[in-house]
Amino acid sequence: MKPGDHPEFFRFPAPEGRSRESSIRLDGEGHFWHDGARVEHAKMNAALHGWIARHPDDGRFILTNGYDWTYFVVDDAPFYVVRVREEGGALHLELSDGTDEVWDPRQTRVADDGALYVPVKAGANGGPFEAKLTRHAQASLAPWLVTTADGLPAIQVGARTVTISTPPPP
Repeated sequence: MKPGDHPEFFRFPAPEGRSRESSIRLDGEGHFWHDGARVEHAKMNAALHGWIARHPDDGRFILTNGYDWTYFVVDDAPFYVVRVREEGGALHLELSDGTDEVWDPRQTRVADDGALYVPVKAGANGGPFEAKLTRHAQASLAPWLVTTADGLPAIQVGARTVTISTPPPP
C-alpha cells in the first residue's frame, strides 16, 4: 500500500521547509521543463507524463507518484496523443503517458489554430482530461481523413464515417 492510497494523502502538508508548488511546467508541445531547463532524460520525462493527476480538492494539476505530490503548470493540455493506429475497426490513441484509448471523433475539439483536442481518462486521476494531438499524430490521420458532402472534416474507418464535431472546451 502506497501513502497515496490513504484518503487524506493530498491534504497532508508539505514536508517541513518545503512547498507543494514547483517550477515544473508542461509546455504546449508536451515537453516538461524544470527551473527553465527542458527535461531531457527519457525515463524521467516518461515518469512525469505518467504522474499527471488533478488535486481532488482544488482541481489544479499535480504530479503524484503515490509517495509524494506537487503542483505544476500546464501551458496547454495535460496529455498529448503521440500516435494513432487502427485496431479492430476503431482508431486508437496512444497518449503521452503510454496508455491507449479508443478515439471518438465526435468528441474532438478543433482549436482556432487547427490543433485537435480530445477528452481522455474519464474518471481516472481526477479526469476527464484533454489531450492534444501532436503534429505527428495529427498528420498521421491522413489515411482516415475525409470530407463530408457538407464540407465538414470526418474520419472514415472501414464503412463507418464520423464527422469531427467541435464541442466547446472543457
